[in-house]
Amino acid sequence: MFHLSKKIPVGILGATGIVGQKFVELLSNHPLFEIKALGASEKSTGKSYGEAMTWKMAAPLENKIAYLKLHPCTPEHFPKVVFSGLDSSVAGDIETNFAKASFTVISNSKNHRMDVDVPLLIPEVNSDHLNLLNHQSHKGHIVTNPNCSVIGITTALKPLAQAFGIDKVHVVTLQAVSGAGYPGVSSFDILDNVIPFISGEEEKIEQEPLKILGELKGAFIQPYPMKISAQCNRVAVMDGHMACVSLSLQKKTSEAKDLIDVWNHFGVSFQKNFSLPSLPKETLKIGRAH
Repeated sequence: MFHLSKKIPVGILGATGIVGQKFVELLSNHPLFEIKALGASEKSTGKSYGEAMTWKMAAPLENKIAYLKLHPCTPEHFPKVVFSGLDSSVAGDIETNFAKASFTVISNSKNHRMDVDVPLLIPEVNSDHLNLLNHQSHKGHIVTNPNCSVIGITTALKPLAQAFGIDKVHVVTLQAVSGAGYPGVSSFDILDNVIPFISGEEEKIEQEPLKILGELKGAFIQPYPMKISAQCNRVAVMDGHMACVSLSLQKKTSEAKDLIDVWNHFGVSFQKNFSLPSLPKETLKIGRAH
């Protein structure tokens, strides 16, 4: 296990929202990070964290976090590493301002994902893309994570792209109501229903994997040369997303075992090189239908 002599102080932007709450849940009592500051919108600043929001996570909120005072999302209130759970309507400019002020911003928001000099990171898949940080124009750095459905889909596509090459991908997602944030989809809209369109979701699934699977070329990423079409559906389950994927490989194989073998071996070297507290024991878990 990787250890530090002293925990890294971090802040969380947009801490009262669902994404911000998830950051709080994951970083509370973390062996490497310590939450030092929380940021929110003007209507919440000055209040304690526990007073300003309704806690929606499964793990209980710790008292030491609940008593933290909420600050405006401006650099002077925060340590040099911040996690951003800001809504995309405000995230772009705020995250840029932090990066210009020499902060490292790890963002869940969509605003900077497709910027040419910003890594769109799945560590097991494209950790080499972190070299883009050397080419960012501001004093600090911005790193983004992909759309939630894209993470699972692209992690499964990566070993196939390496071993066989991929021409075309068709994806149908079945996404839980929790993916819509809070308060999310109206219960009357989703009751006994499937909503066959999620605004902006199909574009993310069709674009983001091309960057993630792309080849690092100095200061930019050359997108992976495949075509993706996506159809996204909201379904009446509480949590978790499912993707039904069909694809065309460049190097043909008629054996399912060939695919399973490359999936089973994917990420093994990454697991050996890194021993981090949140790193899964297996990058891909191959199950069998019953």
